[in-house]
Amino acid sequence: MTDDTKTIDINAVSIDPTAAEMLEIAIAEEIPTVFSRAAAMKPCPIGAEGACCKLCAMGPCRISGKDKEFKRGVCGATIETIAARNFARQVVAGAAAHSDHGRDVALMMKAIAEGEIEGGTIKDEIKLAKVAGYFGIEPTGKDVMTLAGEVADAALAQFGQQTGELAFVGRAVPKRQDLWRKLGVAPRGIDREVVQTLHQTAPGNDQNVENLMDAAVRTALGSGWGGSMIATDLQDIIFGTPEPVRSAANLGVLKDDEVNILIHGHEPLLSSMIVEAAQLPEMKELAVKMGAKGINIAGICCTANEALMRQGVPPAGNMLHQELAVLTGAVEAMVVDVQCIFQGLAEAAKHFHTLLVSTSEKAKVGENGMHITVDEHHPLAAAKDIVRQAVENYANRGETHIPTASTPLVAGFSHEYIRYMLGGKMRASFRPLNDNIINGRIRGLAAVVGCSNPRVVQDYGVVNVVRELIANNVLVVVTGCAAITSGKHGLLAPETMEFAGDGLKEVCETVGIPPVLHVGSCVDNTRILTILTEVVQEGGLGEDINDLPAIGISPEWFSEKALEIAAYAVGSGASVIFGGVGSPVSGSEHVVKYMEDTWMERYGAGFFFIEEPQDIVVKSLDLIDSKRAALKIDVPQERVLFDMDMRREISV
Repeated sequence: MTDDTKTIDINAVSIDPTAAEMLEIAIAEEIPTVFSRAAAMKPCPIGAEGACCKLCAMGPCRISGKDKEFKRGVCGATIETIAARNFARQVVAGAAAHSDHGRDVALMMKAIAEGEIEGGTIKDEIKLAKVAGYFGIEPTGKDVMTLAGEVADAALAQFGQQTGELAFVGRAVPKRQDLWRKLGVAPRGIDREVVQTLHQTAPGNDQNVENLMDAAVRTALGSGWGGSMIATDLQDIIFGTPEPVRSAANLGVLKDDEVNILIHGHEPLLSSMIVEAAQLPEMKELAVKMGAKGINIAGICCTANEALMRQGVPPAGNMLHQELAVLTGAVEAMVVDVQCIFQGLAEAAKHFHTLLVSTSEKAKVGENGMHITVDEHHPLAAAKDIVRQAVENYANRGETHIPTASTPLVAGFSHEYIRYMLGGKMRASFRPLNDNIINGRIRGLAAVVGCSNPRVVQDYGVVNVVRELIANNVLVVVTGCAAITSGKHGLLAPETMEFAGDGLKEVCETVGIPPVLHVGSCVDNTRILTILTEVVQEGGLGEDINDLPAIGISPEWFSEKALEIAAYAVGSGASVIFGGVGSPVSGSEHVVKYMEDTWMERYGAGFFFIEEPQDIVVKSLDLIDSKRAALKIDVPQERVLFDMDMRREISV
């Protein structure tokens, strides 16, 4: 047995029974997974604190020991400078990933408008006209494709813009816009902020913590109110703005008697075409010819969220399930695009018949994978090729081990649909939400978002935090892998109402919404910015996002993209708590305090790292209650914290 498989304790890595079931197979077959590698390899304690600098060939320089403040790198850089530079670079990488996604969506819409994409359509003309208005484009009297082309051009111009402000800055509440301008963090151009912050953090450059942290926030805002928001809006225009849809989640959605194709990554174009291709009569006939009853499409990670909320495709799991899904032996093809694709996936796939297919020039998988270059003008042709190869691969399937567990869910609550559900077709608004926050039935709002991390017990943080928040009358929205985690554990099903506090339950039952709302993939955290902005604009809860009793939480974070999301949330006025693993700047007490206290003073929001779920809930409720007190709507409420029996129940 290899070092990568012998050290894992199955009962200590996940509360998902399907994970335990598949890890038993991995151990028996000596197949390494992300869980076993995490157990075998301990993280570097110096790097984890942000106290290691490897930006030049004089290093790497490691600042460690009790007297860190007296130590410097070879160039003289202090721990404060090193930690701030490292954090800013992580934010830049996250912003580049999310914004480049937005660029690709804008290029896609441009090609659709010019008739260059086979089967390309515009599905939400109402949103197209609305987004045109944000760019100052008059939609009246223009045909759909002409307007789509103008919007795409305007979106693409945001990336290379050198001066002025991003167009979507104007969507923020006026008080927040004024603050950004005062602090000099209003983003000027998406790519400009990425490049300038990389320049600032280069060796021998910026050594001022405040300036470095401002650069991180400005770059993140360029994604949150730029590239990521462009991705969300334009995807809605092209593929349709999500509305609630029923589906199911977890490995049990795989089918033993059908061809299983998993779509994994973050971009929706090819995945939507794969769903379409799988429904073609010739593909269904080929599947029957190969001995299968049909073709089953399921998802992993945020491509799963995109396909779920628009086409009802069931998610087989969050990002930590990608190798486990292959271990079922029932996956004919795993089709990946960009972001969160583990290199270990290729290692897992070579033990089975699974075809691992990469489709993006930005993310080619390893030696054991196959790459299909997708002609962006003919994506359906590429999708049909992939589906055909997957169906033909069904004949190579061996023994399968598909867990039975899958859980019903409801997903796809865009901010437009939430507003509709609250007010109806003629009076859609957030007024009922505001009124019930003011009267205390709803204590506050929380966004539970982000990744999964094998350094902590899979799903435990998300499930605990979500359940305790709704028990305390906090309305929760979820995105990304946290949304899939919530779905796997029954928190997106109507039955979730039984966990909600009396006030929240009364409101949700009256309106007809669940207490936990799936609002999309990780780029769709911009939907949350829009929701918070519209809540402020509705009135009665202050003049800016930082006045709201609202909090952002990532209980099991792992990615640079998560840090970028957190930075633009804080810059927008919403405090954020990260859990599971420690702070990436903990090596510098000064930078830690800067993110907690100075950001609170500057932006009205702070960034906190708290490892344990129950402590996250306590801090969240304290922050929410402090905002209620400032608004003079602090209705006394009993705090509900889970005891050990309740926690054991979650772990089953």
